[in-house]
Amino acid sequence: MHSASIEAALPRASSRADDRTTRTLLACGIYAGPLFVAVGLIQALTVPGFDLTHHYLSQLSSGELGWIQIANFVVGGLLVIAAAVGVHRAGRTTLGTAGPVLLACFGVGFAAAGVFVADPALGFPPGTPDRIPTQQTWHSMLHGVAAIVSFVCLVGACFALGYRFVRQRQRGWALYSVGTGVVSFGLPAVPNPWGGVFLFVAAAIGLGWIAVLCVKLSHRLR
Repeated sequence: MHSASIEAALPRASSRADDRTTRTLLACGIYAGPLFVAVGLIQALTVPGFDLTHHYLSQLSSGELGWIQIANFVVGGLLVIAAAVGVHRAGRTTLGTAGPVLLACFGVGFAAAGVFVADPALGFPPGTPDRIPTQQTWHSMLHGVAAIVSFVCLVGACFALGYRFVRQRQRGWALYSVGTGVVSFGLPAVPNPWGGVFLFVAAAIGLGWIAVLCVKLSHRLR
């Protein structure tokens, strides 16, 4: 009897440990957005010569304190990848595989945008010609590719999980997910001089959706 009771308790203990691990992974998604937005805004408001209505946040990576924005991209991407694993673990039977995989790809692209630094342009850093260079370095081109791929994956994740929520008749979450995908796709297409603002807002909205999704899943585990 004693041995049987111990064996019966082991699966419950293992399940609780798994839930704690999953909640930790989901917490990464909860903090990724606020951290990225806060660090980006502080830089945008304090770095001399930088104007978000004229420049893109990525350009901060090429400034004197460029390592801050590089780290912001890389850390944000790694947190999103961890969150994607948490979403997969928490919604393995309900949310499918496509959504979490696309979320992870978004995180990879986000981190890659920090590894591959954009070229100086549009007058930043100060002293740079106020135009986009006609010839880009290889790392600047890869930065652009990483940014495009990451946003495409974010939009795909929104639609994939939105479809899952439709099947579960969670209409509010379906609309929220699809709406986030539409906005995240449309805002980056707005041209200068406000392109940097809209791209930043699109990233904030997408990361906010990830945070709210992780909160929802974490509460369900409790």
